[in-house]
Amino acid sequence: MTYDLRSTSNRNNKNRQWAARIHPLSLITPQRFVNSPLSPFVGQVVSSALFGGGYPCDTVGQMSGTELSKETHARLSAELEDLTTRGRIEIAHAIEAARALGDLSENGDYHAAKDAQGKMESRVRQLQAMLKTAIIVDQVDQPVGVVSTGSVVGIRYEGDDDVERYLLGSIEEHREGISVISPGSPLGQALSGHRLGETVEYEAPNGTLRVDIVSVD
Repeated sequence: MTYDLRSTSNRNNKNRQWAARIHPLSLITPQRFVNSPLSPFVGQVVSSALFGGGYPCDTVGQMSGTELSKETHARLSAELEDLTTRGRIEIAHAIEAARALGDLSENGDYHAAKDAQGKMESRVRQLQAMLKTAIIVDQVDQPVGVVSTGSVVGIRYEGDDDVERYLLGSIEEHREGISVISPGSPLGQALSGHRLGETVEYEAPNGTLRVDIVSVD
């Protein structure tokens, strides 16, 4: 579940800071691939929220089929193809090169390469499972002004003047500068199916929160 730890007792304080919706998967943007498929695995911190060896995973969505845009489905399919071809070849070469250096018990390069291989294979399994059950959502088919998977929704909390914008969808969906809310989170469930101008409410640990829907893109 995704939680909003905003205290109901200080909602009118414009300068309060978010205690984030703390599900480690809800606001995560996946690590991008740069130059080599090994780069996300070796010598980099992929994410503070790890699943299955190093990648975030929308576990709630995968149980019933993850809704993805056409663009994201194509991107993830290309990522899977890259990892299972070029990625596996390059990491196999890295392991063999490290093995040739000698004693494996004190061979840091070898252990780093094996660790990277494990993380990569975990990502491969995640992508395979996700794409197998993925539901492709076409925003063109969605009613105008209604919040649905793939919508960028602007909300304003009761007592606030500030408008916050979120993308409703899988953590694999991302747009520059916009955080993601899972459709399965309390806020995501409250927003889904509602229209521009409506007010919805949901239960947070500190009480019931009400939000106005001020924009739907």
